[in-house]
Amino acid sequence: MKIAATAFALLIAASTFAADAVTGTWKGSAPGPDGQGMEITFTLKAEGTTLTGTVSTPMGELPISNGKIDGNAVSFDADAGGMKVSHKCKVDGDTMAVNVSFGEGAPMPPIDYTMKRVVDKK
Repeated sequence: MKIAATAFALLIAASTFAADAVTGTWKGSAPGPDGQGMEITFTLKAEGTTLTGTVSTPMGELPISNGKIDGNAVSFDADAGGMKVSHKCKVDGDTMAVNVSFGEGAPMPPIDYTMKRVVDKK
């Protein structure tokens, strides 16, 4: 019984760590279709292995769907005017490596960029 309680406590701690590691605001610059950088902001909230939030770009704010967390791996989709934009990310401290792929027939190949956590200075 004591081992089961310890294992459960570790599982809860790991889940809380994962949520804390992802929840918050992240900013970065992704290469745009014309080669210019485009500012991107993720506002994310993790609950267990589920991720919700938004992706903000100069073209507007998009809700995320299918958000999942698996250790330091994060994945989610956003709908950009009917085109599915899939995000696969790896979190390492206050840095998030992002790989974005676009729906079928999209004019852009997959892209990679880096996001940094926005630290609230209260």
